[in-house]
Amino acid sequence: MNIKRNRPNILITGTPGTGKTSLAGVIASNNEMNHIDISAAVKEKELHDGWDSEFQCYILDEDKVCDEFEDIMVKGGNVVDHHGCEWFPERWFDLVIVLRTDIQVLNERLEKRNYIPLKITNNLDCEIMQVILEEALNSYKENIVVELQSSTLEDSENNQNFIAQWIQNWFERNN
Repeated sequence: MNIKRNRPNILITGTPGTGKTSLAGVIASNNEMNHIDISAAVKEKELHDGWDSEFQCYILDEDKVCDEFEDIMVKGGNVVDHHGCEWFPERWFDLVIVLRTDIQVLNERLEKRNYIPLKITNNLDCEIMQVILEEALNSYKENIVVELQSSTLEDSENNQNFIAQWIQNWFERNN
């Protein structure tokens, strides 16, 4: 399904702690796009099915999230960030960025967030096993999925530059 938009939609995904929200915020701000932080929206708009006390997080209701953002996504010009990606409609995105982070760096970031040990171990295992990358590759056309390293400040700057260039190329191809 090929949807014609005036502005692209970008998904930035990856294991918690890989820098999705920071990168998405910068990309959205620098390119006059909307930043949609799915985790924040789930909490603020009550797009969940309650609280998971084991992992200390809300249980996301995928249908509620999709219903909430369908009209916004059709218009384009959005940078969405979330740690999951396989349940979003494929038609929503023109580019899917999967951020990857060195395990030691990721562990430090999750500890600074005061994640419980079970949650840290679960997220480190997901990063080691490339769970989010596999989900992205299985859910979207391979040519729109890009894996980017996100362990250092230099990586972040390189990622910003890569995405800015991609957006410029998108406009040249589509407008």
